[in-house]
Amino acid sequence: MNINIFFTFISLVLLMILVLFKPLDIKKNNFTDVPLFNIAAFTMYELDEKGLTSLMSGSQGTRYKDRYSVKLMDYTDNSQEYIANMKSNTGIYKGDTVYLNGDVVYFREDGLTFETQKVVYNKKTAIATADGSYVLYRNNNKVTGNKLKYNNALNRVKSKNVVVKYQLEESKK
Repeated sequence: MNINIFFTFISLVLLMILVLFKPLDIKKNNFTDVPLFNIAAFTMYELDEKGLTSLMSGSQGTRYKDRYSVKLMDYTDNSQEYIANMKSNTGIYKGDTVYLNGDVVYFREDGLTFETQKVVYNKKTAIATADGSYVLYRNNNKVTGNKLKYNNALNRVKSKNVVVKYQLEESKK
């Protein structure tokens, strides 16, 4: 066997391997959002120099690097003049913002209540924002509308497409 034929045969075999066999396409998974821990039936208290500022509980909570994800969230803000309580099917607590999703009920200790599907609550400004339709109650008064913006600190409501059923009270003179 001639040496040229041998090297030609080896070169041909290597060329066929290069053309016919393709390397495996291995995908790398980057796990950037890995839960730190998961707790069933938990309660979280936030305290400052004045005392208890907020209380959050749920049937299951998952702590991530930058947030808490909660099922059956029950969040109470005690940092304002009136205590505000919010309940929802799921929620995310991230920084100074609470995101509530699914059957949200907002209740304030003076009797103001509203129900909607999604609420974003900013703890610093005490503003609850609902982009969808809502129903707001206080005693026998009822308000329905879209795009609610409620300021708990100033007791102000802004909304669009409002329909109000209001019962006038008699003057106490």
